[in-house]
Amino acid sequence: QSLPQQKLLTWLSVLECVEVFAEMGTARVWGEMGRWTIIVLIQLAKAILRLLLLLWYKAGIQTSPPIVPLNREQQQPLHPQDMEDSSSGKDQTYVGRRSSRVVRSLQNTPSLQSRHWGSPQQREESHSRRAEEMNQPPSPLGLQETIAESIYITRPLLHLLSLGVWGQRSWKPWLLSAVLDISSLSLLSDLKDLNRRERAELRRRTILLLYYLLRSPFYDRYSEGRILLLLRLLADYVPGVGFVTRKWAPLLYSLFCWVEKNQRSGA
Repeated sequence: QSLPQQKLLTWLSVLECVEVFAEMGTARVWGEMGRWTIIVLIQLAKAILRLLLLLWYKAGIQTSPPIVPLNREQQQPLHPQDMEDSSSGKDQTYVGRRSSRVVRSLQNTPSLQSRHWGSPQQREESHSRRAEEMNQPPSPLGLQETIAESIYITRPLLHLLSLGVWGQRSWKPWLLSAVLDISSLSLLSDLKDLNRRERAELRRRTILLLYYLLRSPFYDRYSEGRILLLLRLLADYVPGVGFVTRKWAPLLYSLFCWVEKNQRSGA
């Protein structure tokens, strides 16, 4: 990746990390009008950055978060003793004569902090495989796939615009957002040669369609009553669950309302 592309990814990651805090802080200081203003500005900035990455830098299907968090356990380098023994040609493993089982020799046992349960060869192969997966270039997108990704990027802005036109209690913003999400996934489903990161992103977007069950007005009309009925049935008929549901029911209800409220912005 070029340096400008890395900077765009960094700024996009920063926006995704602080958008909820900025929304809550603005609502506390300037009220509901300030809250919706900061939502529009953040979503507009995110859409511009993502469109630049898609159309100018050919970044392909963009993941969320834009910069994949570092897994320090997986990225832990090989033990220095393993590397020295490998370079010096020492035999690090022993193969059983009858069982053919490969075990590490006692002379090459690493310290407790860097010990692992695989053979050095297996660990080297896993490191090289992860490096290849991380360094895979994004899959090239044709015209159809570029349109699909553009729809997914601009969907929050269109949802906010529809909320301003038809109001928060109308079904039209909910239907428009759902149609755009499903259309984008349908157009992207024709792609076959995707790397592991892009396949995980498409699975994540598919699972996020379940959030539409917790978004107004569907939640107000259908989901709320059924969720509370399910919690009540669990409390009445499942032993031991009643204590948990009665104690945590207000918290679960607040959680559902918070998810539904944050999903209104189309983020």
